[in-house]
Amino acid sequence: MPESKIDNRKSKIPSPSAATGLGFITSALATPVTAAEAALRPLSFADFTGQPKTIERLQVMVGAAKKRGEALNHILFSGPPGLGKTTLAFILGHELGKNVRVTSGPVIEKAGDLAGLLTSLEEGDILFIDEIHRIPKTVEEYLYSAMEDFRLDIMIDQGPNARSVRLSIPRFTLVGATTRSGLLTAPLRSRFTLQTRLDYYDHATLEEIVRRSCGLLQVVIDAGGAQEIATRARGTPRVANNLINFVRDYAQERAGGKITRAVAAAALELLEIDAAGLDEMDKRMIRVMAENYRGGPVGMSTIAVAVGEEAETLEEVHEPFLIQEGYLQRTREGRILTAKGYTAVGLKPVQGNQQTLL
Repeated sequence: MPESKIDNRKSKIPSPSAATGLGFITSALATPVTAAEAALRPLSFADFTGQPKTIERLQVMVGAAKKRGEALNHILFSGPPGLGKTTLAFILGHELGKNVRVTSGPVIEKAGDLAGLLTSLEEGDILFIDEIHRIPKTVEEYLYSAMEDFRLDIMIDQGPNARSVRLSIPRFTLVGATTRSGLLTAPLRSRFTLQTRLDYYDHATLEEIVRRSCGLLQVVIDAGGAQEIATRARGTPRVANNLINFVRDYAQERAGGKITRAVAAAALELLEIDAAGLDEMDKRMIRVMAENYRGGPVGMSTIAVAVGEEAETLEEVHEPFLIQEGYLQRTREGRILTAKGYTAVGLKPVQGNQQTLL
């Protein structure tokens, strides 16, 4: 099978300098995947754990494309970061025996960048665009003809010397990934044959992923240790793998190298990640809403200023988990703290929207 081609350009989402305390979860989800992390990725549908509906849909499409001898139809993955969108793109390339070219929406700044990417592809190759909702609208319009007719009409020069040049490109598969599907324009979204959302993983599925990753890393872990890491991994495989690396270091330094439930709990407490998977930034957001804004409604930009983080990072990394777990609600007026949110930071709502310590 041809080797995958990777264009590993960084996301424009800011990341903290330290991967502990306030920054561990953000760092794990908002920075480029390292070679060590990439080595833990499954290479086939059989090795991929979780997301059963999405996997079944992809297997149907891949099987049909192989029987017809045609390029796979375009696919859009949506969902929070760290759930396996990039991994699935590489699995598609492996199953089809095709190259995968990886890039990111923010780095495609002009039509020439897109033309360079598309003309470098071979028949049936996969172009994976992460953060596809960040592609400039002027560039996005060139994607329409590329996805439907496999051609590009590029304007050369300006003014009276301007002329249009038509470029034919190989039949390729565009796999897009987005954490914010609502920001995609309707014309672009309609050109994907399959639009599928990846959801957070349950604890049992994450335990399987933790055990698999530990096996690949040759880390000794018992059932309790795997369960503890899975419980605190926020339903996200990428977070689980990052936690494994730290817990492994902790176990080697202070526990003879074996990861047990007690060892994992002690290591994750050192990272300030509690039993529910909340880190210090999650708690800071909740506490600011409770103490400064009486539980809301309050806008995310206001919360971001109060906690000293970019609103975009909070919306993509922290908010989805907090909403999924019932700590926050999102309304037209803004974010509202739930009773569970108050409890998470040791506060309780009382009459008149006043909070007191438990």
